[in-house]
Amino acid sequence: MGAEQAKRTYLVVVDDSEEAHVALRFAARRASKTGGRLEVLGIVEPQDFVQFGGVQAAIEQEQRLRIEGVVSAAIGEIVDESRLEANVIVQQGEVVRTVRDYLDGRDEVAALVLGAARSGSPGPLVAHFTGNDAGMLPCPVMIIPGSLTEERLEQLS
Repeated sequence: MGAEQAKRTYLVVVDDSEEAHVALRFAARRASKTGGRLEVLGIVEPQDFVQFGGVQAAIEQEQRLRIEGVVSAAIGEIVDESRLEANVIVQQGEVVRTVRDYLDGRDEVAALVLGAARSGSPGPLVAHFTGNDAGMLPCPVMIIPGSLTEERLEQLS
């Protein structure tokens, strides 16, 4: 097994939420300290059916560009800070299924890193993957509290 294959990979699902950015910073620091890799997954959720296909396609393209922009902005700062290369993936689909499908057969993924909201519902992915399907993933799930400070992130990673 080559050196690239042996590196542990931290997969982070990123959206425009504050907790996703905290999870991304944690995963980047963890990957940097352990000689691992970082993969960032942005998901474009399918739109409700619009009667005119051209309008629906335009809405989906706009959402894809927005997600790509969010992921790129988040990655730029983290990559500069950690000096890691990040593999960025943008896929379209229902969020939970897309994450599950992405992880299927990806043995190099050491952990799925998710950010939990500061208050209220922790978020749909955290709720799903820590609920009934908690034991169904091929890797551990790291849940990073969205309230962590930079100093605490550094200590924990």
